[in-house]
Amino acid sequence: MKIKLEGRVIRYGEVEGEALATRQPISFYGGVDPETGRIIERGHELEGESITDKILVFPYGKGSTVGSYILLRLKKRGLAPKAIINKRCEPIIAVGVIIADIPAVDMIDTDKISTGDLVKITGSVVEVSRT
Repeated sequence: MKIKLEGRVIRYGEVEGEALATRQPISFYGGVDPETGRIIERGHELEGESITDKILVFPYGKGSTVGSYILLRLKKRGLAPKAIINKRCEPIIAVGVIIADIPAVDMIDTDKISTGDLVKITGSVVEVSRT
């Protein structure tokens, strides 16, 4: 089954990979370990999961503006997600993906993407394949 969604480009890119999806917002400052690329926020549904090389799907970001720099640090260490998909990309995530050169799209119904789905992003178009 294939689903095609169209959103708004925050940072242009063409990338394909496995989705890691959550219905909860993510804070990169304090919620993601910049040394390992793992979600460390206690009680988060992705706690313990690695975001490295995944298409990270979440509704919106939360937390401190330092989160933008955590995204850059993850990228420099080779621990960043391949891309980010949001319902609503707020300024912390937008700045982070731009400075870290991580493809990002928002205005996407993230409820239609599940962990394990194969996702292909080409600009504003998101194609989702389920096995």
